[in-house]
Amino acid sequence: MAEPTDELVLGCRPAPAGPDGCASAAPSGGGPAVPDATAPAGPPVSDPVAPAGPAAGASAAAGFVPPASLADFAELARAVLPGDVWDFVAGGSGAETTIAANRAALDRVAVLPRVLTGVDPRTEAALPGGTYALPVAVAPMAYQRLLHPDGELGLAAAARTAGVPYVASTLGSTPIEEITAAGGSLWFQLYWLRDRGLVADLLDRAHAAGCAALMVTVDVPVLGRRLRDLRNGFALPPQVTAANLPGGRDDLAHQGTPGVSAVAVHTGAVFAPALSWADLAWLRERTRLPLLVKGVLDPRDAVRAAEAGADAVVVSNHGGRQFDGAPATATMLPEVVAAVADRCAVLLDSGVRSGTDVLRALALGAAGVLVGRPLLWALAAGGRAGAEAALALLAAELRDALTLTGCADPAAARHLRTLTGG
Repeated sequence: MAEPTDELVLGCRPAPAGPDGCASAAPSGGGPAVPDATAPAGPPVSDPVAPAGPAAGASAAAGFVPPASLADFAELARAVLPGDVWDFVAGGSGAETTIAANRAALDRVAVLPRVLTGVDPRTEAALPGGTYALPVAVAPMAYQRLLHPDGELGLAAAARTAGVPYVASTLGSTPIEEITAAGGSLWFQLYWLRDRGLVADLLDRAHAAGCAALMVTVDVPVLGRRLRDLRNGFALPPQVTAANLPGGRDDLAHQGTPGVSAVAVHTGAVFAPALSWADLAWLRERTRLPLLVKGVLDPRDAVRAAEAGADAVVVSNHGGRQFDGAPATATMLPEVVAAVADRCAVLLDSGVRSGTDVLRALALGAAGVLVGRPLLWALAAGGRAGAEAALALLAAELRDALTLTGCADPAAARHLRTLTGG
């Protein structure tokens, strides 16, 4: 994608019923919010966000049998999603070379294990906005009710159970206030809109709702040319709306035309195509929340973001959904980490499919990762229960990876040596 960071902005026909009798559908991209500078900040970074105990997710997951690996959720989702919805979720821009590069780059990273360390690993990690049960955040992804009726509320509940932050999208199909009311740690992802007043309103709403951090996506001046969506004439069904935008602001996303992506037409009409460093400075002045800048690949941009007051940069190519031909994020991660040094945290997005991938990112210097598509696939396959199972599986995979490489915790993994190519 998340993005999906694979962030998704998605439209589709109503989906057929899934195995649980609920309509299944597809995903999309994330969103914003920042308060004014006079408002109190969100939860202190030192406040831990602990996962719920085993019983918390047990009843929700009853009857759902998870697959053996996180990546296996893809085929479960493909079995219940319409073809055009699957294309929207799985596809990218252009020839999809960047999607392939993301996966290939991670697969080329070999991590040198340590032995005889005598550790029993813990997986907790500090990220912007708090200390969490895993060095993982749920990537911002739009219109999650297209995937399953549980939608944003189901995936956010799964994140709460897992003890990780959920990043709510500007283009979510559930209002941010309803998501925060469900509890857990929420970050708000902002797309920069042409209407500056609406941007300010979204920031105020995110702060009032109690968001713990703000993430601004900077790599979508226009939507990438996603050929699968064009061929499918992708459009949102009438019952799925951009719930954080005023009524009528998403009309274009519902107007299906052969050979046209209605989602691309909609974003072209509402997204500001000329986001600048001055806009980032304006945003920084309007909030005391931790600010993450998502969509950075060039180390020079990462340094400038840190100098502008960003608390973190997210190395992301939008899951291969924007500029096709951009480098893989795992390729650029070490350069970005070296460039920013200790000026801000660095997170990795795009292509993460396992706990081993999380460990690879940590060993390359990231403080944590965003996970997108696999959680959408899990949502499509089993609703909230599927998403809970996916995050539990990711935690188990990461714990195994830490144990097998001799790491006491995610911070220790950043000291592992990496080799490229085996």
